[in-house]
Amino acid sequence: MLQKYSNLAAEIPIMQKETEQWYTAWFDTPFYHILYKDRDYEEAGSFMKHLTEFLKLPKEANILDLACGKGRHSKYLNELGYDVTGVDLSENSIAFAKQYENERLHFEVHDMCLPYPKNFDAVFNLFTSFGYFENEIDNLRTIKAIRSELKPNGFGVIDFLNMKALRNALVPSETKTVNGIDFYLTRYFQNGYLFKEIRFSYEGKRHHYTERVRALSLTDFKEYFEEAGVSLKYCFGDYQLGDYNEETSERLILIFGK
Repeated sequence: MLQKYSNLAAEIPIMQKETEQWYTAWFDTPFYHILYKDRDYEEAGSFMKHLTEFLKLPKEANILDLACGKGRHSKYLNELGYDVTGVDLSENSIAFAKQYENERLHFEVHDMCLPYPKNFDAVFNLFTSFGYFENEIDNLRTIKAIRSELKPNGFGVIDFLNMKALRNALVPSETKTVNGIDFYLTRYFQNGYLFKEIRFSYEGKRHHYTERVRALSLTDFKEYFEEAGVSLKYCFGDYQLGDYNEETSERLILIFGK
């Protein structure tokens, strides 16, 4: 169990210094992609297959991948036959993802707090790409933006950490060596957030990033959904779409609509 959640906790996005928005600073560094280069791509592909089959999305459906990073989920969705638009705030990530573009796969720089000017059959927000804003209102703004991006019978999906289970099995510290760089990781909960401190040295220079993700529960999301005018349709606890259990599930996967 501890090993499982050790791997799980290592996934959360990261922040630069307190003077900057952490996600804009960290996502545009090469170190972010070095630290997380061993992500489970096979699992990501399997999740996309399970999810699209469950939602019964037809092959002509169009999907918005919100906070797509370098586009791994977008690529899988496109390979399954869907018309996919991937958007992210990181210019470097989008520049990298654009090499994969084709007639039914496109990438753009976009702030997910703002409505994208197109409607989709589904909007996916995956791999804990939610809850790390400076202002709490931006979490609600993002869900409202998703609502505006959905077609009348469309689905919104948020793939988040199950914070209670993670808290119970948190690995407070570890060292991870990737590409010859020793990353010293420290994790803790404080003031309603999950933090991860990342320290390492590279070419004689010390680096320090702090990751901060709101420790949101299912109840919190239900409150967001009510205020945003959407309704929760399904809730799952893993990438195989198993039942959600607050005490033991690895994930909190929420499917909602208008």
